[in-house]
Amino acid sequence: MISSKVLFDGGARETIRRKLLQMTDLHTILGLPTGIFYAQGVKANVIFFDNRPASKDSQTREVWYFDYRTNVHHTLKKKPLRFDDLAEFIRLYNPANRHDRKATWSEATPEGRWRSYSRDELLARDKASLDLFWLKDKTLTDLDNLPEPDDLAEEIIESLEAGLGSLKAVMSALRAGTT
Repeated sequence: MISSKVLFDGGARETIRRKLLQMTDLHTILGLPTGIFYAQGVKANVIFFDNRPASKDSQTREVWYFDYRTNVHHTLKKKPLRFDDLAEFIRLYNPANRHDRKATWSEATPEGRWRSYSRDELLARDKASLDLFWLKDKTLTDLDNLPEPDDLAEEIIESLEAGLGSLKAVMSALRAGTT
């Protein structure tokens, strides 16, 4: 599992993405809701790839994406992610034959969470970004789709606590470096 920054930042992270696309068969990325493993607001992704013998030819042909982030709300305490929440992903991933997959997204079905992009499409993106979104975030346009107020409050508290923890870690490191 990796933080989303690895999927879109430049520099060494871009080099890692290009190497993954070249040297492995990077075949699936599962985008998870924010805050389920890390502090609230931190995106997490699970990447699936198979190592291949060294070759001049690229190993990745296409990458399948499952967006389980957009319009999905989980919290660490009140609504944690459960195995059953990923049933659709597991079915679409098709572990018995991952080369026989069918997209749920199309122009006719814009709410589909499962789609693929070719290696060339990904490499053509700015900094070869692998952080893709195609679903519309309903919370930006549909106020009836907001999480419950107590869930929002819990997310805010988790964010503040995580921020405070990070600030304490920085202060501790600064103090350790000055003594």
